[in-house]
Amino acid sequence: MTTTPTRVPIDPFGSDIVAESARLRALGPVVPVELPGGIPAWAPTGYDALRALILDPQVSKDPRKHWRLWPEVGEHPEWGWVLGWIGVVNMLSTYGADHTRLRRLVAPSFTARRTEALRDRVDAVATELLDTMARSVVDGAVVDLKEAFAQPLPMLIICELFGVPDHLRPSVAELIAAIMDTTDPSPEHAEFVQRQIGTVIPAQIAYRAENPGDDLTTELIRVRDEEGDRLSAEELLFTLLLVIGAGFETTVNLIANAVVELLTHPEQLAEVRSGKLDWDQVIDEVLRVRPSIASLPLRFAVSDVTVDGVTIPAGDAILTTYGAAGSDPAHYGETAEAFDAARAADDHLSFGIGVHRCIGAPLARMEARTALSALFGRFPHLAPAFEAGDLQQVPSFIAYGWQTVPVRLDG
Repeated sequence: MTTTPTRVPIDPFGSDIVAESARLRALGPVVPVELPGGIPAWAPTGYDALRALILDPQVSKDPRKHWRLWPEVGEHPEWGWVLGWIGVVNMLSTYGADHTRLRRLVAPSFTARRTEALRDRVDAVATELLDTMARSVVDGAVVDLKEAFAQPLPMLIICELFGVPDHLRPSVAELIAAIMDTTDPSPEHAEFVQRQIGTVIPAQIAYRAENPGDDLTTELIRVRDEEGDRLSAEELLFTLLLVIGAGFETTVNLIANAVVELLTHPEQLAEVRSGKLDWDQVIDEVLRVRPSIASLPLRFAVSDVTVDGVTIPAGDAILTTYGAAGSDPAHYGETAEAFDAARAADDHLSFGIGVHRCIGAPLARMEARTALSALFGRFPHLAPAFEAGDLQQVPSFIAYGWQTVPVRLDG
């Protein structure tokens, strides 16, 4: 007789991801959890368990083939929020040959050569934003660094890369924020997201079809039109949703999280300034201890999968828990929850591993390195305008970042 496991509800607000990860870890290496709306899943609670599941070929990302509850999604309107993540057809939600085909279409856009070619543009945008901040902020005034710098920089770069016109950029940002918001499992919220996906991204495709340019949307439209067997119209839409959204939101959090960690650890900032620590160490430590994506829905067991003595039945859903892996004391020691750039922990899983490793990782790193160097170089007396514990997490158990980052430019 099969018993139904007792499931631990995941906080939809992501209020304290480190503490929640520790509580789950105390229950075992892989724990049955309940996602917003009552979606049942399994959560690996440590580094080794997550790594094993990511690399296991018997773990899929395609719900249509491998989630036993997929046929029931329509009966649960409260599950609609997850469709922005798994109810799409792109390389984030496919398996095997389909995943390989879609990844190969996009990967050439994020090569080291293309990323390096963008460096001067990223530097120019960062300089423009910092100039604007310097001109517009009165001495001693508080500025939201996320709104003024961390958010617009990656937004401008990804929109230029994919040829998103100015008039569509606010709608793109609104759509990505709605997908990231996991606090509202209502059918109305899910319907809004699906309506926006079906409006904003097709508008981008239509604009670039009429106004082709030297951008990646134009290139993908060409593939759809000339090689339809490699990229269908549906796959084009959802691929653009993925790469534009991922290229924006995750880098916003990476930059803002790094600023917060450095401002609240001034001794480490001093070591960066002196050259004892470098920006790559800072970026890796931020990705480890506060990854831009804390948990990513969903993967699925193709067959029964056993990890650390826990068996996940075939067809069950699995949450990818980057936040828990990064703060695992079994892997990173007793100080795992602490920010310490000197530990040089570059083995974190925050960009994934194996066939699903993030193709945009080099671009995100370059943007963060350029942004942080420019920011702290321009404002040597940058100081926090917040107390420890004041900052509010964005309303999501998926995204890992702050709603605002108030600072003073002149200390």
